[in-house]
Amino acid sequence: MITLPNECYHEIFNNLRYNYKNLFSCALVNRQWCKFIIPILWSEPEYYFRDTRIIRICLLTLNAEEQASLIPFNINFPSHPKPLFEYTSYITSVDGNLSEGIKNWFPYNIYSCELGNAVKSSLIAMFLRTCKNLKHFYLDEIICNPIILEYFYNNTTVTSIDFRSKSKSIDGLVNILYKKSTLTSLNFKSIQLGTNGMKILLETLDKNTSLNSLGFGGKWIGTEEGKIRK
Repeated sequence: MITLPNECYHEIFNNLRYNYKNLFSCALVNRQWCKFIIPILWSEPEYYFRDTRIIRICLLTLNAEEQASLIPFNINFPSHPKPLFEYTSYITSVDGNLSEGIKNWFPYNIYSCELGNAVKSSLIAMFLRTCKNLKHFYLDEIICNPIILEYFYNNTTVTSIDFRSKSKSIDGLVNILYKKSTLTSLNFKSIQLGTNGMKILLETLDKNTSLNSLGFGGKWIGTEEGKIRK
């Protein structure tokens, strides 16, 4: 029997990347196939961030520093062994579904916004630390977390951010726009900055030289033909 080159396996499985059920079944065939498929399955979790099993695996990946910030909340972390794969290293996109997954992971009578934001901050810090090809991120007021900001400054792969902005988060965004030269796309899902905050934002955007695409609530201003598009 002729053995296929690794490139062929990757091409075949990549064509199934959105057929999650069949792709997962293929991952159970043998170790070799599994090594090809796991990176594909984890590259764009999106809606699957709502799955508590995904959140559990992500929590198992937190390091001591990321766990330490959650100590005041007396969270019982999963006691399972460390995952066989470095699953989060394959993630390329983190969106708003992460917040829903965190809510789902906690019993309804325990969850609070403060608790959810604390866990989200630790998970985002972990993603920025472990994801090797992270391209897209969804951020909100937790951008004020100094640990997250430091990871963002050092990250060289993120090129696109969806941002839900409030006045208290403007300083974090301004710092990123000043210091992160790899950021080329910024989309504001909503803006609640007030007059002073908006002035600061516009002044910062005026000085930024790396962005080539800017979106406001679904409307985009891009470099292509200088047009505004939906």
